[in-house]
Amino acid sequence: MIMPRKFLIIVVVFSIVSTFFSCEKKSASSQEIAQLKEQLFSEKLEERTRCAVLKKLALRLHEQNPQEMVLFLTNWVENHKDDTYNAYWLFMVATEYTRKESKPVAEYYYERILKDFPDLIINGQSVHFECLQNLIKISENARNRIEYYNTLIQSFSEKVSITELYVRLAIEYEKEGEWENALKSYSLFLKQDDASSIQIQGIPDAYMNARKMVDFSKSPKNWTFESLSALEKAVKDAITEYSWKKLDALRSKSNFFMMSWKAIEGSANSQAEFSMQKFMRGNKIRYNADFDSSSTPNEAYLRTSGWNSYVGVWYLYFRKVNFPVDPDKHGQWEWAGIYLGEKL
Repeated sequence: MIMPRKFLIIVVVFSIVSTFFSCEKKSASSQEIAQLKEQLFSEKLEERTRCAVLKKLALRLHEQNPQEMVLFLTNWVENHKDDTYNAYWLFMVATEYTRKESKPVAEYYYERILKDFPDLIINGQSVHFECLQNLIKISENARNRIEYYNTLIQSFSEKVSITELYVRLAIEYEKEGEWENALKSYSLFLKQDDASSIQIQGIPDAYMNARKMVDFSKSPKNWTFESLSALEKAVKDAITEYSWKKLDALRSKSNFFMMSWKAIEGSANSQAEFSMQKFMRGNKIRYNADFDSSSTPNEAYLRTSGWNSYVGVWYLYFRKVNFPVDPDKHGQWEWAGIYLGEKL
């Protein structure tokens, strides 16, 4: 479609005007940058004033071209090693690389700030603290993350949830195979007042898992079996013999539970401190020949019945021991609990 001549003229004029103002704006910005640079390098400025000028200059450079800001600030730091605010200038550089998702480069600058420059308080915030917070978000190296978490705990305990950090630190130690340190971190976590109530994003069972590991580490661990078949035979033999003493000896002595299928393992009501004697006396206990079909390579369920008139069906729950701290016990099998009633 051919535009009317009058409309075409309007469009052309508008385009020219827009271009003019755009050029004017760019020219004004470039002029301001030039003035700021002249002020920065030609005048003997008091330190705080120089900081304010340099910050304004950096922001103007960023508006024109972020990479210009990065080049200017990195050159400034290299050539002005006595500048008190060098940590802040490099923080602006690292933040730009974070924004561009250039994580390895951003990590390099954040770490350089921590290692080479003293901390600064800018607008009431610690630059080192902000660096650590960002490093935890972008770093994929467990060894480095261990260092970051430990620094936060040691240097910024008033700014963070130590309870949460002990758990996250333990998980990073696990990734590195440092099981003793992981166990130590879990122990410190459990000592915190809010350990049992804290909600940690991405780690829904933190308290229960930590307690299992710590409690198991303190136990004699003399109830485990090298294979599931050996444990199964021992439990079935004890039931056949109606030996409540043997069954009591076979149960895990660390966080053994008895609960319904809907209950939550680790809750106060699920912890079982009892003897099998009162459940076996006068009852005709039976067990299935095979494990339930829902069993897995790491967990097994054995259906039994005849325990009492209230809840006659029990599923005995066996699982592999997850305790890498002790290679001799890790991967063995334990009778860990009882689920009451038919499976849901």
